[in-house]
Amino acid sequence: MSCAPSPSFMSNSPQGLNPRLRSVEAFPIQVEGKHLTCLRDPLGLAEQPIFLNGPQAFLVSLMDGSNSLRDIQARFFRQTSELLTTEALENLVKQIDDHHYLDSSSFQIYYDSLVQEFRCARTRPARHAGTAYAGNEHELRAQIDGFFANAGGPGSAAEVLSPRLLRGLVAPHIDFHRGGQSYALAYKALAEHSGLDRFIIFGTCHNPMGRRFALTEKDYETPLGAAAADREFIRSVAQKLPWDPFEDEFAHRGEHSIEFQAVCLRYVLGKGRQFTIVPILVGSFHDILVTGRAAAEDAEIAVMVSAIRDTMAELPGRYCIIAGADLAHVGLNFGDAAGPSEASLREVARADREFLKFVEQGAAEKTFRFIAAERDRRRVCGYPPIYMTLRCLENPQGELLNYRQWADLEAGSSVSFAALAIF
Repeated sequence: MSCAPSPSFMSNSPQGLNPRLRSVEAFPIQVEGKHLTCLRDPLGLAEQPIFLNGPQAFLVSLMDGSNSLRDIQARFFRQTSELLTTEALENLVKQIDDHHYLDSSSFQIYYDSLVQEFRCARTRPARHAGTAYAGNEHELRAQIDGFFANAGGPGSAAEVLSPRLLRGLVAPHIDFHRGGQSYALAYKALAEHSGLDRFIIFGTCHNPMGRRFALTEKDYETPLGAAAADREFIRSVAQKLPWDPFEDEFAHRGEHSIEFQAVCLRYVLGKGRQFTIVPILVGSFHDILVTGRAAAEDAEIAVMVSAIRDTMAELPGRYCIIAGADLAHVGLNFGDAAGPSEASLREVARADREFLKFVEQGAAEKTFRFIAAERDRRRVCGYPPIYMTLRCLENPQGELLNYRQWADLEAGSSVSFAALAIF
């Protein structure tokens, strides 16, 4: 792997002329009784959120690349009948740009430096330690211990021999404090099968990639010890592909769906257990869905499935394929006109369970057709990793271990997820 700089993808609009906001999230929030707008970067490149009052939010909404500073001043005057000095507007633009929320020349320099730093790093840091889960070894073990021991958990992560051969796993990628019970049930099933030593992890990539899949040879760090990348397997797969699978490697930097599985593997297998992971981020299948094609007809998918199956046949090991996959995302935070109700959540659960029946049957194409038939209206972000897991196994049969919905009716959003063992 080379540490050479990668081509940039951001445009280079001069922030002083026509400032343009990057593709970031904006949502209302209350802070100390004040109604504010929060800007947050889903890519994690801008690491700190920004809170804007009403006038500031209006000004930032005009920063779409089509308005000069004078245009923004004029629009502000027409809206408020107040004069906005050039100095005040320039200061606001600079603050937004300094926090890396503008698509500007300074952001391009910052982005390129991050890509270069990640390419040259020997390992992939535990980016979400201390936020999505406890940040040090002692606290993290206690946290996951609780998921196993609490009501609804499996009780213990101790390895118990099972006569069945576990070949795959579907586990959530939601934050630990929301999905802890499901993580525990999924990884209890894994702990009951001794000898597993090679784990292929398909993780949802929540942000755009140039290619359908992204590989990395970097070990995934966790507070419980690193999960070593299976470089022999990864390089064998890469050699079988007609494109560069490391083209979108930078997507691994901030994505959590594989990191959470690496943490759970380290927890159930312990520090002394030798195992390797093959981290594969899977991008959206939406382009296949909207054209009416079947996923089986997609060339990139077919080549990746073949490369993984062939490499598994070539390299000895006890393999388990893991899908880091959540299910439905509904409500205001995800673009719906209204938040979920108890009735709508029952309908989501009905549709989720119908989808999961196809997963239990090992019917990869039926899972895709089900999502396609409803035009993915429930935003099931985990179906591409689940599809890939089923495609890469011979005659898979699943068993649903747990299904949950995390819902915040006050905030108006809900996410569902499940744990399944695949034999």
